[in-house]
Amino acid sequence: MLKKSWTLFTVVALSFSLLAGCSSSNSSSSSSPSADASTSPAAESPSASANTAKEVKELKISFVPSKDPDQIITATDPLKNLLKTQLATEGYNVDKVTIDVGTTYEAVGEALSAGTTDIGFIPGGTYALYDDGADVILTATRAGLSNDSDNPKDWNEHKPTEATTEQANYYRSLLIAGPSKKGQELAAKVNAGTALTWEDLNSANWAVMSTSSSAGYIYPTLWLQKNFSKSITDLAHVVTSDSYGSSMGRLAAGQVDIIVTFADARRDYVDKWTSEFSRTSSVWDETNVIGVTDGIFNDTISVSKNDSLMTDEFKTALQKAFIAIAGTPEGKEVIAIYSHQGYKEAKSSDYDNERKAQDIIKTLKK
Repeated sequence: MLKKSWTLFTVVALSFSLLAGCSSSNSSSSSSPSADASTSPAAESPSASANTAKEVKELKISFVPSKDPDQIITATDPLKNLLKTQLATEGYNVDKVTIDVGTTYEAVGEALSAGTTDIGFIPGGTYALYDDGADVILTATRAGLSNDSDNPKDWNEHKPTEATTEQANYYRSLLIAGPSKKGQELAAKVNAGTALTWEDLNSANWAVMSTSSSAGYIYPTLWLQKNFSKSITDLAHVVTSDSYGSSMGRLAAGQVDIIVTFADARRDYVDKWTSEFSRTSSVWDETNVIGVTDGIFNDTISVSKNDSLMTDEFKTALQKAFIAIAGTPEGKEVIAIYSHQGYKEAKSSDYDNERKAQDIIKTLKK
């Protein structure tokens, strides 16, 4: 009896041993692949394909020419490695990042629409004009300014304009009169508290930016419409600059009497005013504000809608990457070229006012 019991115990134990062995074998085959697992069928699993899809051969970034293109290219070159490093932490390995500066604001909008560039640093006005092909993902934040009055005289009585520690999600466009005889004449009227007339402005020489520039065209047009029921297209003497630097150079040379530019532009050209532009007095002494526009929602980082790379997951990774980069000393130095100090997530409706402005501009052109 004892012998039969022992035999039965041995058979049962052997059975459990075999089952355990099978279980162990199955468990082993379903665990993480070993070093040579690339030769097994598991290497072609959907999970492995997803990992392969996170390899990005090239990421193209385009900037608008709001400053000298060579200056932008030099200042933003470190962004290439910063972005590659940060995207790697989000699960994307980027082989190459290329950066270019569009010939115009519209050129960058068109490149986004065509899918020939992946990411564009563009103003809200350009985004609103090209939102059929561009998708906004981030809005820039920038330092607030010590002046924010809608009265130009206030800006002239409290010079120079300085940055503050407060972050702002909007900025203003200014009409700035230069050292020319006409420019000084206009400034004197404003500083005396005398309202400018349409004849005052129409007799002056103006430098503006391209038609999709918020600070360089759209909002100054709205200012003219609000105050005189006129637009930039009604002015008798207008030239279009390819950058704000060009406008500042023309103002310094007396080639134009008025330029339209973002509110802290003079801070960017303090040194060049007396060096490259050969003026003997400070830009703060020789220029005055003669008009102040309504607030303009800050610049965007937008991506192409016609780009297979721009999945929802990758757009989220880009948002996180740029926000993180802006939080580093190296990143802050790069984005300072556009007076950006950080980024926050954006949505299309943030720029509804820009769309309204564009509609007005289109109406005025008819």
